[in-house]
Amino acid sequence: MSSQSALRSKPSADFLLIETLRWEPEQGFLRLDQHLRRLSRSADALGFRQPVKPDEVLKEIATGDVPLRVRLTMTFRGKVEVAATPFEPVAEDTVWRLRIARTKLDSEDSLFRHKTTRREPYEAARAEFKPDEADEVLLLNERGELCEGTITNLFVEAADGQLITPPLSSGLLPGVLRADLIRERKARSEVLKPTDLVDRKIFVGNSLRGLIPAVLAID
Repeated sequence: MSSQSALRSKPSADFLLIETLRWEPEQGFLRLDQHLRRLSRSADALGFRQPVKPDEVLKEIATGDVPLRVRLTMTFRGKVEVAATPFEPVAEDTVWRLRIARTKLDSEDSLFRHKTTRREPYEAARAEFKPDEADEVLLLNERGELCEGTITNLFVEAADGQLITPPLSSGLLPGVLRADLIRERKARSEVLKPTDLVDRKIFVGNSLRGLIPAVLAID
C-alpha cells in the first residue's frame, strides 16, 4: 500500500496539512489565494475535509505594524488553526550556502507533493550538516535528479535568462512561489542534475522569503 493510500485509510491526529504565509501591514497576505487553493487540492488528494472558513481565521491574526510569518495548520476534519510570529525579510545582499544531502526523496511517493507534517526526509537531510555549514540543503531522488531544498524550491538561471526548476516528476512540493514564476513565464521546469549547478546562477526560494541567491558549497 502506498503512503498516500495508508493515510487515506488511517488518518492520525498528528498528521496535518500546512501552509506558511507572509503578511505585510500594507499589502496583507501575499499570494493568499494560491495558498488556499493548494490547501484545498491537498485536502482532496489526501482525503481531508475541506478547510472550515480559513479566510476568517486568518483575518483574526492579521494585525499589527510589522511583517508576520503565519503558520496555518489543518486537521483531517478541516479544522484550521493559525499562529503568527514577527518576520524579518531576507536582506537584499544575502547569499545562501547550499549543500547536497545523502538523504534521497522517492520520486514515486506522491505524499511529498503536499505540504504536511510528515517531514522525515527533509529533517534527515538538514541534520546532515551543521547550521554553519549550510543555509539550505538540497535533496536528490533515486535517479540522482535534483528535487528541492528542505524548505525551498530550487532555481537555476538558463542561458536565455529564464529560471529552470525541477519538474514535479522528479518528486517535490509544488511551491506557491514556484507556481507563480512558471505562470508568469519567468521559470520553466526541466530535469536538473548536480552538474547543472556548476558555473550557473542559483536561487532557492519560497512564498515566505522570495528568491534568494545561492552558491553550492564545496569542501
